[in-house]
Amino acid sequence: MKIHNAVRLGIFGGLGVLIALVIGAAFASLATILTYIGAALFITLGLDPLVSWLESRKWPRWTAILTVFAGVLGLVAGLVFAIIPVIVEQSTKLINQITRYVTNPASLEELFAQIQSVIPVEVVDVRTAAENGLIYVTDPNNLAQIGGGVLSVGVTIATGIFGALIILILTLYFTASLSNMKRALYRLVPRSRRETFIGISEQVAQAVGRYVVGQVTLALINGILSFVFLSIIGAAYPALFAFIAFLFSLVPLVGTISGSILIVATQLLVNPDSWLTVVVAAIYYLVYMQVEAYLLSPKVMNRAVKVPGVIVVIAALIGGTLLGILGALIAIPVAASILIILDQVIAPQLDEK
Repeated sequence: MKIHNAVRLGIFGGLGVLIALVIGAAFASLATILTYIGAALFITLGLDPLVSWLESRKWPRWTAILTVFAGVLGLVAGLVFAIIPVIVEQSTKLINQITRYVTNPASLEELFAQIQSVIPVEVVDVRTAAENGLIYVTDPNNLAQIGGGVLSVGVTIATGIFGALIILILTLYFTASLSNMKRALYRLVPRSRRETFIGISEQVAQAVGRYVVGQVTLALINGILSFVFLSIIGAAYPALFAFIAFLFSLVPLVGTISGSILIVATQLLVNPDSWLTVVVAAIYYLVYMQVEAYLLSPKVMNRAVKVPGVIVVIAALIGGTLLGILGALIAIPVAASILIILDQVIAPQLDEK
């Protein structure tokens, strides 16, 4: 239909903008649900290689799926009933120890002196900074804001637990019906292009699955080695900090270094009298980060996704900016998928022109 006047053009343009705003608002409202679905699909593709591996050993698919489900549920149950109580106990001890430092003037004064002996007073006056922080916390004008922040943290934790449960349920359903979902998707592609589409889709799915397995493997290595080493040197709360090391290592690039800094800094706080333990822990994590960056990660990830280092950095930064931690987690397999599409779809078309 041709538009011959400015009024009609303006009306249609305004309707187009309005429809775009409505669609954008709908996606914004569904952002959380879409995030749950995306995370569940991401985990599903990570579990699919295990199912496929069992199928290659002549297992029926339903048996392979049930076995993987049982393994996942067993891992979650083991985490809840074995690791979580230890972490809660050690977290409680850590909070109590910090509380004793804060409420005991002599211990607090000693802690300030020890920290100040490491940090030059020209850089940070620890006592002044602590006093300013105390003044801010006790200011009545700031109590409402602090209380609101605490409430917000509580709501965020509850929402996170609910989201994790939803993701787990969706993952179970997606893993059971992944083959049917693929077949339904492939039928939407014209027959002339279906074979190429299936080949590329399978490569993308395998790349995502291998990446998930590789990242979890690196996180497990960091968590286990952290627990063993922290226990050997007599560090405080080894199970708690090993769990922190595992969780942070799931985030690519910055996860290991962020978790290591947090662990060493907290050891400095809870073990101010044992400088040797803190220094040894710091040296260990410096060495481990080099081993992971130059030995473990290349060997594990080169078998999973072949993505140039610069693209890894750029993808993780973009993903983290757009979607936070979830974006950083899925950025690298998404980049690998885009590279596969560019190599097998875009490049051949350009070569034909």
